[in-house]
Amino acid sequence: MTDKMKPSRDISRLIEIMAALRTPVTGCPWDLQQSFETIAPYTIEEAYEVADAIERRDLADLKDELGDLLLQVVYHSRMAEEEGAFAFGDVVEAVTKKMIRRHPHVFGDGTARDPSAVKATWDQLKAEERTEKAAERARLSGGRAAAVEGTVTLADVPTTLPALTRAIKLQSKAAKVGFDWPNLKPVFEKLKEEIAEFEEVALPHDPRASEAAAVSTATAAVKEEFGDMLFVMANIARHLDIDPEDALRGANRKFVRRFGHIEKVLGERGKTPSQSTLSEMDALWDDAKALEKS
Repeated sequence: MTDKMKPSRDISRLIEIMAALRTPVTGCPWDLQQSFETIAPYTIEEAYEVADAIERRDLADLKDELGDLLLQVVYHSRMAEEEGAFAFGDVVEAVTKKMIRRHPHVFGDGTARDPSAVKATWDQLKAEERTEKAAERARLSGGRAAAVEGTVTLADVPTTLPALTRAIKLQSKAAKVGFDWPNLKPVFEKLKEEIAEFEEVALPHDPRASEAAAVSTATAAVKEEFGDMLFVMANIARHLDIDPEDALRGANRKFVRRFGHIEKVLGERGKTPSQSTLSEMDALWDDAKALEKS
């Protein structure tokens, strides 16, 4: 390690390191091959690893994961700078400008009575920014800019978000312009309707069904109805202010924990799950549930 490239608390050192990695001939062959498209999956992965460290309350790991996520910002900024689009400093300027503008109660003459008032101001300013950005895109494209998926209201909800998260954001956007159920009751009625429709198309495709007419390959209709059911469930989560991704991660952790109990007890009996019956494992599953409740 050279004296110049010793670790530092200064962001400029990370920018220097990335520039060195991306310098032709003397840089890293792997880093030089990368593009926005090839790095994007790593960016998403690092964001999830940050969330995972937070869930585990592992602050030492969180420090490292935040560093990895920061590296992604520097990486994309460097590639944009190489194309003459923008540099890391422009990213910082843009976000600081945004934060100052969206907090007039802190940096301006505005007032904030409570968090809900702050949120309302934030949403209003964000909507104004979207309008300005759309006008700028139209100007740069000669008036040819089009809304994503043919809708202005939902245009800024990224398609790359996890599907359940995107469902919540799409529904929230629509709700802000009045397209929403008045309360939970009709949403649950809609869920019952979707479950019935899903059951109707799914059961004939159960590969383990005894009926001779059962078809093992699910059709597009089965997939569509399953998606409709999940979308309504996401709507219920939105009404109850539940993060569906977080809820499902919790269910996943619970499943891993309970199945671990099954394996542990079976191992003490000198058996594996594949050597056990379903009823035996179900009983151990119930034991795990009882232990958690106690």
